[in-house]
Formats: sequence, structure tokens, C-alpha cells
Amino acid sequence: MAGKDISIGVLALQGAVREHLGMIEQCGARGIGIKNPSGLDGINGLIIPGGESTTIGKLIDKYHFADGIRRLGVSGVPVFGTCAGLIIMARRVKGRRGPILELVDVTVERNAFGRQVESSERDIKVRGIEEEERPFRAVFIRAPVIEEVGRNVVVMARQPEGVVMARDGNYLVSAFHPELTGDPRVHRYFVDMVRANAGDRDVEV
Repeated sequence: MAGKDISIGVLALQGAVREHLGMIEQCGARGIGIKNPSGLDGINGLIIPGGESTTIGKLIDKYHFADGIRRLGVSGVPVFGTCAGLIIMARRVKGRRGPILELVDVTVERNAFGRQVESSERDIKVRGIEEEERPFRAVFIRAPVIEEVGRNVVVMARQPEGVVMARDGNYLVSAFHPELTGDPRVHRYFVDMVRANAGDRDVEV
């Protein structure tokens, strides 16, 4: 399965949904904004974008998305969480009373990079993307950080504050916003994960 036969949903509750959809299309797949749980049916991958994690979590509960997203993940469908999406997907979040999706075996600290006014861009090295010798310009906006990773989690990028990108099987998470950069390499990596899971065994990720 390749090209536009691949459908990747973007959870359209809050955040840079349009930017993620544009990146998906740039990588040769079909992007779909997911506004209700029935939209999860038949997609090959899902992106949970950034925003305000508490608000997104409440909307996931209000509109009954949690069970459907968990079913996707357990079935092996790739799921990618960026910034607040990382917080939503983490099994452990410092200072939060209860988990939301509990998909990724990591411990997360919210707002580890400071307040909104302290948002920044940095050149980082990301393991596994093309042209590793060329840094990826990452955008951090009230970003969380991964403080601890489980045994099977692969660290893909690290900064002095901690881990900022990781993969746990079919789950991919980043503390930064790759959709705001104009650089499609992180999204291409995720699209390749989706293609491989959908049956294109010629794709290596």
C-alpha cells in the first residue's frame, strides 16, 4: 500500500490540525481531520497534535475518543503525538492525577521548557530521519520533556532538558512541533511507519 491509499487522521479538537494535514499530503499520503470517534474507522495512522493538554484531554473524554484511540494503538496502528499529544499519550505525567490514554511507556514533565513567552526554536539531531547530518529545526512551545523511558522505548532526540522525541513500537512522540517547520522529515518518518504497518514491506523505518 502506498501513496494516497494511506489515510492518516489528525485529531481535530485543538491545535495545528491544518499544518499537520499539509505535512501529511506533502509526504504523499491522504490526511483526514477527525472530528468524531466514527472518523477513526478505517484510518491507517493517527496524529494527536499540540495545544493545551488539559483541554484536549477533557474533549477526548467529552466526545468519547479514548476507547477508539486505544483500540487503534493496541491493534498496531501507528499513533504520533506532538507536544500536548505526547502528554496525552504518556503512561505517566508528573503532577497529573490520572492518565488519559496510557499508550507510551514514558514519564513526562509538562511545561519543562518554560512559559509561552519562552518558546524557542533549536537545531536538534533526530535519529532515524533522512540526512542525519542536517539538523532538524525544532519549534518548542510550552513544551513538555520526557524524563524517563521504558525498557523498549527508543530515544530519537535529546536536549539538555531531557528526551524530546521517542518511539515505543507503533507509537511516536515529540515534545516539539514538527508541523510548524516546513521540514517534512519527521512526518515522512511517521508516514513510513504507517506504510510499513499497512503492508508495504519494502519500507524500512
